[in-house]
Amino acid sequence: MKMFGRLSLVVATLLVITLIASGCSPKGGSTTVKELSGAGATFPYPLYSKMFDTYASATGVRVNYNSIGSGGGIKALTDKTVDFGASDAFLTDQEEAAMGAPVLHIPTCIGAVVLSYNLDGNPALKLDGTVTANIFLGKVVKWNDPEISALNPGVSLPDLAITVVHRSDGSGTTSIFTSYLAAVSPSWKSAVGAGKSVSWPAGVGGKGNDGVAGMISQTKGSIGYIELVYAVQSSMPFASLKNASGTFVTPSLASSAAAAAVSLPDNLRIMIVNSPGKDAYPISAFTWILVYKEQNYTGRTLAQAQALKKLLTWMLADGQSINEGLSYAKLPASAVTKALALINSMTYGGTTIP
Repeated sequence: MKMFGRLSLVVATLLVITLIASGCSPKGGSTTVKELSGAGATFPYPLYSKMFDTYASATGVRVNYNSIGSGGGIKALTDKTVDFGASDAFLTDQEEAAMGAPVLHIPTCIGAVVLSYNLDGNPALKLDGTVTANIFLGKVVKWNDPEISALNPGVSLPDLAITVVHRSDGSGTTSIFTSYLAAVSPSWKSAVGAGKSVSWPAGVGGKGNDGVAGMISQTKGSIGYIELVYAVQSSMPFASLKNASGTFVTPSLASSAAAAAVSLPDNLRIMIVNSPGKDAYPISAFTWILVYKEQNYTGRTLAQAQALKKLLTWMLADGQSINEGLSYAKLPASAVTKALALINSMTYGGTTIP
């Protein structure tokens, strides 16, 4: 019996050594995580694609990101099928309660939602909140309508029907755009409101920022809302917008960054549309990575939690150098400081993740 006991101990020891040597812990979790997964917003997809390629080259950890829209990303995180979700709209208290546990909002950049259009000659247009709302309400239906002409003296506008293009899927970009319209137009606020999905009074829908951009490019007389980088990459024109201070501002890195020059809450759940700054582009917004604060759920290992924490920390440090090359503004220092504090508050089994 003593010999059998010694033999069992030797076998058990050898098994542990083999597990460790193969990169596994005795508890069944890999000690070397080589892959993470996320899903959600199309708004930051060009940025995340580049960031995650760079991260994989630097660390050997691959990040699979499925660009399915903010609504899909929130559902994937709720279903716990991904390591992180991504959204351009922060969770309401009710949405977070439905997820069953506290969720952290980690901003990664500042982007601009632009009004892109398809008109012969690509005229440089100016719009304001009232006219934009009336276009999307279906009240302004021709490009040479007096409301548009009054904002664009000297511009030859065609007697052409306006085709409104909007998102067909649950979308953080839609939340940003409709939040702006609700802030500047009482008519829009009362008739439609703001949200990731709304009942559109007019127009046709496209899936994702890329889908809307494609429909605008293919439809003469169309106008729709897309993230700035999609317009830049496709050489699509976009309008200057009158901001809260009465200045017409062109969307850019500088004007979207100016919109974030406001006091930020510690949880970083804030919309920055219609920001008061003189140089602020009015349809600017943060986009967020969403993660559960407590990472010990549905069989997740400590190693997975550590790998996720390292990725998020990298996105706020080295990753920020990628933003501007893809038409996204860097986070202000105050946002980075608060975001790092949120990341460092993540726990595994109630203990801070090392």
